[in-house]
Amino acid sequence: QVKLVESGGGSVQPGGSQRLSCIVSGYTYTNIYITWFRQPPGKEREGVAGIHNDGVTTYYSDSVKDRFTISRGDADHTFYLQMNSLKPEDTAEYYCAADPRQHSSSSWSRAHTYNFWGQGTQVTVSS
Repeated sequence: QVKLVESGGGSVQPGGSQRLSCIVSGYTYTNIYITWFRQPPGKEREGVAGIHNDGVTTYYSDSVKDRFTISRGDADHTFYLQMNSLKPEDTAEYYCAADPRQHSSSSWSRAHTYNFWGQGTQVTVSS
């Protein structure tokens, strides 16, 4: 029923920028919470950034704070992850995930909590 589609991945040089998009459809809940996750090669999946249904309250991992920005587009079914000052360590498969429940600073990054996931988009940062 719920479908998420990511786009915007690709190769970028260190210090560059990219914006990922996530379009959500088939969502029938009143509210929605969106989180961007990423999984580096050979490593565990980690939460990158989360945003409340209000489109204002956000959370970020320490590794990306002050460099990445999660936002809601003009349409309430579109979400973005603006990535600036990219580093090789940012190389990963990026996923957007949805949850009808609103999360907190202690729960937003728990991957097992999310039941709806996009297919992922690869971001490679290298020279």
